Amino acid sequence: MSLGVSTLAPPLTTLDPSGAAPIFSTVDYVVFALLLLFSLAIGLYHACRGWGHHTVGQLLMADRKMSCFPVALSLLATFQSAVAILGVPSEIFRFGTQYWFLGCCYFLGLLIPAHVFIPVFYRLHLTSTYEYLELRFNKAVRICGTLTFVFQMVIYMGVVLYAPSLALNAVTGFDLWLSVLTLGIICAIYTALGGLKAVIWTDVFQTLVMFLGQVAVIIVGSAKVGGMGRVWDVASQHGLISGIELNPDPFVRHTFWTLAFGGVFMMLSLYGVNQAQVQRYLSSHTEKAAVLSCYAVFPCQQIALCVSCLIGLVMFAYYQEFPLSNQQAQAAPDQFVLYFVMDLLKGLPGLPGLFVACLFSGSLSTISSAFNSLATVTMEDLIQPWFPEFCETRAIVLSRSLAFGYGLLCLGMAYISSQMGPLLQAAISIFGMVGGPLLGLFCLGMFFPCANPPGAIVGLLAGLIMAFWVGIGSIVTSMGSGEASSSFNVSGFSLPSNLTIATVTPLMPLSTLSRPTGLQRFYSLSYLWYSAHNSTTVIVVGLIVSLLTGGMRGRTLNPRTIYPVLPKLRALLPLSCQKWLCCRSHSQDVSVDTSLFPEKLRNGVLQDSGDKWAMAEDGPSQEGLSPTFILQETSL
Repeated sequence: MSLGVSTLAPPLTTLDPSGAAPIFSTVDYVVFALLLLFSLAIGLYHACRGWGHHTVGQLLMADRKMSCFPVALSLLATFQSAVAILGVPSEIFRFGTQYWFLGCCYFLGLLIPAHVFIPVFYRLHLTSTYEYLELRFNKAVRICGTLTFVFQMVIYMGVVLYAPSLALNAVTGFDLWLSVLTLGIICAIYTALGGLKAVIWTDVFQTLVMFLGQVAVIIVGSAKVGGMGRVWDVASQHGLISGIELNPDPFVRHTFWTLAFGGVFMMLSLYGVNQAQVQRYLSSHTEKAAVLSCYAVFPCQQIALCVSCLIGLVMFAYYQEFPLSNQQAQAAPDQFVLYFVMDLLKGLPGLPGLFVACLFSGSLSTISSAFNSLATVTMEDLIQPWFPEFCETRAIVLSRSLAFGYGLLCLGMAYISSQMGPLLQAAISIFGMVGGPLLGLFCLGMFFPCANPPGAIVGLLAGLIMAFWVGIGSIVTSMGSGEASSSFNVSGFSLPSNLTIATVTPLMPLSTLSRPTGLQRFYSLSYLWYSAHNSTTVIVVGLIVSLLTGGMRGRTLNPRTIYPVLPKLRALLPLSCQKWLCCRSHSQDVSVDTSLFPEKLRNGVLQDSGDKWAMAEDGPSQEGLSPTFILQETSL
């Protein structure tokens, strides 16, 4: 998307270009209104059901009784926003199907959370993801993580609300601030009153609406150009069907390696440690249901990606048959899909309204998740630790007030977004910049027992500095390049997971552009590697500082916060190698507080939620140091 350009687009009327009839009929407005009414009704239903008997656990965690199906669809919908619905088809229309290989990263990007992050978080019985940071490090690290997340989501949610409304206003004449206010207020009401359960079930409904709206466009569009076979033939003839680009250069925007492996880190930052997603895992009634919901997202993500890419191919084939008007050709990329849909579906009452409902379903699902997750971390991390005496009734009122308050703040951020003009893409890219350092912080704690609180805080700060340096540097460099607006377009491309990062993409052939050098080349790092680069910075800096400050010596380490990487890797080796490594293994000099284990240690074996751990003393304490222990995974 190019939100910076679209802010300059003049609003159009809702009349058909021929002037014969309005594009939006009464039926379309009814379809759109039904989306809002059903979403509100679901929220009010869950609010009224059991009114007066709600608990904070029900409001924030759906009483931890959700099944895997609604959780899976909610996980999909949370970051499948309107920005993605508009951005991905535009990407395919302009640059071809190379982006489709992003689907390769979904496997690892969901398998790792299912088997690494979910078990650790679920067994700790968390409400806020950032509780983990206090259990692993200390309260200061928890507060730093929480404030980083709040900053990330507050900046982002206003843009997610404003940007689609702006694009829709430019193409259809929909009143900009009426749509912003309507969406923001309705979403704030059902999120505040109904809590997480209402958010999850409205996400299910909105996911179905998104799917129906996109499929309707594919069916009607392919029928008008002669079928899907004709669509594929046209795309092939014009070189739109991309092969596998195996160039390992991380500065090339899209290659197979960039999409398939750089994208894994983006997926981990969203589906592994983001509060909006982890909160849904933790609302599942069992750990198995949480893992299954993560598995179920994989085919759903693949279908969503395929549908978005097919819309881009159908749009390309359609405009080969029916060329773009001058006004459409000069439109911002985020408006291409809307122009196409309004052209395609005119004269078919109800379908334009269905697509607009699809678009706004994406916005509702994203911002409702933002309101709920922000209210949760504010309550759990910033209020309850300092005011633990809150009674249940006051805590419920405060939780609802926080959710509604964040809704009002979202409207304020939407207004600020409208005033940012060319700086809007920088606000969008902040979401992606912050995700990588937070991923690095959790990986530092989970995979490296020697990491300590000073290392975690300094590592997080270093990762954020690196993220903003590279991200903002690329934007400033592109703005100061002096290129004409027709030559470059600052675009925020949205992944299906909707991690939107501003990048500079040329609209002229790449061969005509000079190759950047020095810092400019560094700033041209593909946006898909941002999360990997920034999370690695956190881990490296955090480990260095931890080692320089004595590691965990003299500190208490909760063994439940560590994922046993080495035992898992050792299990993949031949048996002879495993025995040799077991004989040679030595533990670090770390004091392990056995009182932190959830169950009693009997006969040297700890049983915790189905996992067996052997805990053997590695010699007596020396020079006043505590005895050290080896944690090894065993089978009984």
